[in-house]
Amino acid sequence: MKKLDLDALSMLVAVADSGSFAAGAALVHRSPSAVSMQIKGLEGLLGKALFLRDTRNLELTAEGHTLLGYARQMLALRDEAFAELTRPAVTGRVSIGVPDDYASSLLPPVLRKFSATYPRVEIQVVGRPSPHIAQMVKDNEVDLAVITRTRGCPGILLRMEPLVWAGSPSNKTIWKERPLPLAVFGEGSTARAHALKALQQAKIPYRMSYESPAVQGLVSMVDAGLAIAPLAQCGMPAHLVRLGALEGLPPLQPVEVVLSRSLKSKRPPCDYFAELLVQELSN
Repeated sequence: MKKLDLDALSMLVAVADSGSFAAGAALVHRSPSAVSMQIKGLEGLLGKALFLRDTRNLELTAEGHTLLGYARQMLALRDEAFAELTRPAVTGRVSIGVPDDYASSLLPPVLRKFSATYPRVEIQVVGRPSPHIAQMVKDNEVDLAVITRTRGCPGILLRMEPLVWAGSPSNKTIWKERPLPLAVFGEGSTARAHALKALQQAKIPYRMSYESPAVQGLVSMVDAGLAIAPLAQCGMPAHLVRLGALEGLPPLQPVEVVLSRSLKSKRPPCDYFAELLVQELSN
């Protein structure tokens, strides 16, 4: 079975990137004649010309461009595999703070993947409202945090998370009540602030029927048909009803979900977990 040689592909990439056989040869520390022979070998293997040789400037053919794309992917995968398999065994402990709604919806796939890759790293998850976790980051009580952006706590933007109005299927007319009964998080909550601002701008009177730091408390009130609640779309239970313009409710501004790190998180286990969080949660 005919196979593509990775060394030859690396020379193809070097020549294409540098614009000449001589410059490409210098990049891979080979002689121009050796590089030329490798390229000709690829062309012979494939039965296709990879470079136009009748022009003053070295140019790839259509087939050359196609192979170049695959070559970059194959070489990157080789480097990734080597780095992964030669990485020293990682041990230690990582603590991460996250609100309940993100913990139940965003975090599980990341935890499974990280635990499978780094089985010797102990993970501790701390569930608190975002403002509380932000303070824990400042106080070095947790290593990492996935929270709604909070003033005074810098973080890397992971995603813009939509906020939605959640209602109960058992009380489909609760949105008509005035004042509108609300179940909301406590003071300092961005979701709460966005919801109240939207209602005020729409001139819809409201009353606080229930206030809780835990999303489950809000869901219980909504489920009972006693209030509606502004919830992160990712954490809204499937059995609740999404309310919106048809019910005369104003749209809600999305929230910024960020990754924050404490000063004590500058350790390999925390670095690897942070990398995975960015990779898996960014949208």
